[in-house]
Amino acid sequence: MLPSKECDYVFGNPPFLGSKIQTPRQREQIKTLANLGGSGGTLDFVCGWYFKAGAYVKGYKGKIAFVSTNSITQGEQVAQLWPSLFNQYHLEIAFAHRTFVWGSDVSSVAHVHVVILGLVQSKVEPNEKRLYDYLDGKGEPVEISVKKLSPYLVDAGVLGDPHLVVHEASRPINGCQRMISGCQPIDNGNYVFDQDEMELFLLQEPNAKSLFRPYIGTTELVNDLPRFILYLGHSQPDKLSSMPLVKDRMKQVSEFRRKSDRVATKILADYPTKLNVDLVPASQFLAIPEASSERRDYVPMAYLAPPTIPSNLVKVIQDAELWQFGILTSRMHMAWMRNIGGRLESRYRYSIGIVYNTFPWPNLNPKDKTKLVKLSQDILDARANHSGSTLADLYDPVTMPPDLRKAHLNLDKAIDMLYRASGFSSDRDRVEHLLALYEAMVNPMMAMMQDRPKAHRRTKL
Repeated sequence: MLPSKECDYVFGNPPFLGSKIQTPRQREQIKTLANLGGSGGTLDFVCGWYFKAGAYVKGYKGKIAFVSTNSITQGEQVAQLWPSLFNQYHLEIAFAHRTFVWGSDVSSVAHVHVVILGLVQSKVEPNEKRLYDYLDGKGEPVEISVKKLSPYLVDAGVLGDPHLVVHEASRPINGCQRMISGCQPIDNGNYVFDQDEMELFLLQEPNAKSLFRPYIGTTELVNDLPRFILYLGHSQPDKLSSMPLVKDRMKQVSEFRRKSDRVATKILADYPTKLNVDLVPASQFLAIPEASSERRDYVPMAYLAPPTIPSNLVKVIQDAELWQFGILTSRMHMAWMRNIGGRLESRYRYSIGIVYNTFPWPNLNPKDKTKLVKLSQDILDARANHSGSTLADLYDPVTMPPDLRKAHLNLDKAIDMLYRASGFSSDRDRVEHLLALYEAMVNPMMAMMQDRPKAHRRTKL
């Protein structure tokens, strides 16, 4: 092998391989290289090349450049990868191409969202860094020059710590009310029915009709598809005993749970009327799909009400007010979600711990809230003007109705101005501002060292 001191460049296009599709040996390799302990994190296989290249050029002049999946600059992987590259291997980002689509023009061939990263030893870090930004991930990039590059591939010049990463938080650090995941049955499909399955079941067990409730996950919410859950949470034993088909389902659920490797699931086997996560809202709630197409400008969230039960594939805020809906559906929040949150394949992934719990909310007074309520209601009214359309129809960038788009743009402008009177020129500009506010929340002393947005006292939501 070429001695490190004689190497000028290490570059290439390593295999990406997400953590869920790695072989056991590959997963163990990444776990060892990352030295994260426990399960070893969720790093893509491409991260192994960064660790190995960092160790190889450490202390020498060699420069690194890799084509990589963009997931290493988003979501939970950022906090697992970049602190090691910065602190252990003393690397800095010298240039970067932000997310762009790499793949065949043939529609049947999967397109990969990638980044290109150039890294150098901190002792030879250039004064000016090059950042290439793509419009909608396609076409020719726009080049800008910055002093520091963040691992989120934005200008880190406004940060006290340009190496800042967003850490997953178990609870909101911003004063917000809690967001939770919906109901998770762990039932091997015994309690969940589509329309035809439920109707067939009720032909044989008509007394079970009162036990069925609408059960809404991401697919059902966005495409307005019916699905149902056999909910037994408050059923009396005598009623259940009178329905042999229901009892049979309960027995199958118990047997399935008992075979689990998880102790908690084995214990749950003795309680077949209970669900693993038993969230049954008693009042209106805001439902946010866990995954959303990367083509959409906005994640299509919506209000739902009892007797609907949300599945674990949607995130829930119970009794969310309209002004809260407005902020969460805004361009500002969408920019945070796209750049800080992770992805499921190419789709955006809405994470409670990374996206919602860490999002810097604006300061709001009663007048601000009143204005946001009106603008948020305009969005719901525009949707109602197209009652025959699904959320998938309404939020497709091609078929989105003009009145709905206008309502969103009006809300976006108002919320942008709550953060900065001059507004923002791009989503990257929004993210840079939000990262500065995030730093002010988690590290006020570092934020005070910079001429940048001051820490806000968070509005209690």
